[in-house]
Amino acid sequence: MFVDRAKIYIKSGKGGNGCVSFRREPFVPEGGPDGGDGGKGGDVVFQADRNLRTLMDFRYKRKYEAENGQDGMKKKRFGKNGEDLVIKVPMGTVVIDEETGLVMKDLTEDGDSFVAAKGGKGGKGNTNFKNSVRQAPNFAEAGGFAKERSVILEMKMIADVGLVGFPNVGKSSLLATATSAQPKIENYHFTTIAPNLGVVQIFDTSFVMADIAGIIEGAHKGLGLGLKFLKHIERTKVLIHVVDASGSEGRDPIDDFEKINNELHQYSERVSEKPMLVAANKMDMIEEDDPQYIKFKDYVEGKGYRVFPISAPINLGVHELMAAAAEELQKAAQNPEPEDEYEYFDFEVDGKEPDFKEVYASKEGDVYVITGKQLKKIFDSTNFNDMGSLRYLYKYIEKKGAIEKLLEMGLEEGDTIRIFDYEFEYWDEY
Repeated sequence: MFVDRAKIYIKSGKGGNGCVSFRREPFVPEGGPDGGDGGKGGDVVFQADRNLRTLMDFRYKRKYEAENGQDGMKKKRFGKNGEDLVIKVPMGTVVIDEETGLVMKDLTEDGDSFVAAKGGKGGKGNTNFKNSVRQAPNFAEAGGFAKERSVILEMKMIADVGLVGFPNVGKSSLLATATSAQPKIENYHFTTIAPNLGVVQIFDTSFVMADIAGIIEGAHKGLGLGLKFLKHIERTKVLIHVVDASGSEGRDPIDDFEKINNELHQYSERVSEKPMLVAANKMDMIEEDDPQYIKFKDYVEGKGYRVFPISAPINLGVHELMAAAAEELQKAAQNPEPEDEYEYFDFEVDGKEPDFKEVYASKEGDVYVITGKQLKKIFDSTNFNDMGSLRYLYKYIEKKGAIEKLLEMGLEEGDTIRIFDYEFEYWDEY
């Protein structure tokens, strides 16, 4: 099964906690602090791999977590950094942040990679909190939070030439004849339900050609296989429009030609403006002087397109068509298309919340409440059995103006203050 879209959950590693430890040394309070810092949490990294073709693996595993950083240790030993988690995806995969809908990265080349979720920083050990007043700090810093998010993986096949046309016009047969690919070929509609790739060797060059699943009228609205495969055309440089010139199924070749072109235009004006060659297929069933074929050829050439009479199963005219495609690719290389215009995710502000350092004061019933994101990290680092650690926490909320705000709300001595799940009575001489 071909899978070209998946949703997964990713989470980086949490930073390791700093260590509270004291060495044994004469005439030094508590022997002196020697707690080491925690290790950094592992990052979640996406990397393009040329050996992958679909997003099938993500149907069965949808949760990916990097390793947490190790806690700091005594004797000033740092904790080990968490191992990065590298998630490999096919070339042509676009990674989208689900919450914002913004593109994080377009991985087009083999080996392209980026960090989608950074690991938390390691917390500082108690060695870092020693000063002239606080000789034996009995607390350390908690490790930084992990980053988690849901992302959408969307794969757009990377091919130089794309084969387009109605179902059952011979696109798969043309791919099989021109390349070493072995697509499923049967005489019924929608035999191809997944894009197939093959490499065309012509003269001293080669290019990748893709058989795009059959397009029907209304595909740009999602009918048939619709948008699921139209998007794979976006990255191609040249299109080959395959038409059943024999009208073997009772359809009019001119009508088919116009309907497919209209679908391409409705889907994307940029796609409809790509260089296009027209392959008049199944010519083994009619003669080149057939009135219907002549009418079709004159009509298409009148629109400015080159027409190539072919019969894919017997390799009639295929070499000439592939040579023309190689020629068009050379022209396209001299006038490269602009890169896809995405609205990109801003990594500069990711995780740098503007209110991270803010402390908020409120009242819930008879209890005064203090909250804040940075405060939560300091709170998690607090040793509630150590007066020095509690004093450090109190000085922080006082410095942030939280106590002053509560006093303005009516805080009096003996009233209860709650910081997350910790409650204490307020006294002015604290």
